[in-house]
Amino acid sequence: MTTKTVKTFTKAPFKADQVGSLLRPQRLHDARKQFKEGFITASELCEVETEEIRRIVNKQVEIGLKAVTDGEFRRSWWHIDFLEHLNGIEGYVPESGFVFKGEETDRYNIRNNGKISFSPEHPFLNDFKEFKEIVNGRAVAKQTIPSPNQLFHKGIRNLDIYPDIEEYANDVIKAYRDALQAFYNAGVRYLQLDDVYIAGLNTEDLLAFEGDYDREYLIDLALRVVNGVLENKPDDLYVTTHLCRGNYRSKWAFEGSYAHIAPTLFAKENVDGFFLEYDDNRSGDFKPLSHIPNDGPQVVLGLVTSKFGELEDKEAIKTRVQEASEYVPLEQLCLSTQCGFASTHHGNILTEEEQWQKLKFIVETAKEIWGEI
Repeated sequence: MTTKTVKTFTKAPFKADQVGSLLRPQRLHDARKQFKEGFITASELCEVETEEIRRIVNKQVEIGLKAVTDGEFRRSWWHIDFLEHLNGIEGYVPESGFVFKGEETDRYNIRNNGKISFSPEHPFLNDFKEFKEIVNGRAVAKQTIPSPNQLFHKGIRNLDIYPDIEEYANDVIKAYRDALQAFYNAGVRYLQLDDVYIAGLNTEDLLAFEGDYDREYLIDLALRVVNGVLENKPDDLYVTTHLCRGNYRSKWAFEGSYAHIAPTLFAKENVDGFFLEYDDNRSGDFKPLSHIPNDGPQVVLGLVTSKFGELEDKEAIKTRVQEASEYVPLEQLCLSTQCGFASTHHGNILTEEEQWQKLKFIVETAKEIWGEI
């Protein structure tokens, strides 16, 4: 894809890091409603988004985060807005939304309607360029996109277009390789792949996944897809995987430890770090971390919840970090929330001030554990 270079840009992920999405302010909710109803133009909506992104970037820098995001303020969904702008993928309104514990999401999804490839006109590229200008070198501008594995959920692949799942996988890999190169050319050096699909492969049943394939095949395929995308990536492009069990208005979708995927994905996925959900007992214990190679990927422990505003006990967090260090060296561990604060435009059930207190807490705690962030 590009000439190899020496990794001198950053140490991402950082000891105090974040997943990405932030609560949308009321001003942005109002502007989106006004745009939908025809009272303001797309340009006027974009101006509000830009002003709010500038505000939250300033706040992240003030808190002391080394990696900042645009809060995903130009998106409605953490994944669909990116995926539906790939060639061969379209958004549509299904009969039902995604099922979460105690709630069903808005009805919107994606489906395959042609051969898949990356579009050089993808809107996220210009969005990032504008975001990086706002950051202006004060921190690392982190870009988040859904993992290529999100395209393997049941019902997305069009069997008439792609009767062979391996052919489908090859086109997805190529599309994402092109995406990584395009983001790199736009200035991205820290990219996060958000992957609910892989975490879901830990569940006891596989009803949400492609039929006629067993768990081990799907786990192996998920590994081959990500590693295929990362093959020959630039050395100074740092890529992490975030594994999540669902995050919608403080609700979750499924539970299960990392035991099923750890021997394959933790051991062999060629990423620079794993962001792992560990804010409650739904994620199981730390034993699966033993499969992560020493001196391998950084492990970002999602011990601080983004779902509720109550602040965690600092000493309890430190104790859990020490427990995790029995399986992964302390210097290989980092700290973050288990997920973003607003995987969709709705956001979780907490205030913006509570959100900033959570991120500040992560920075303070990381400094006390590691002496730096």
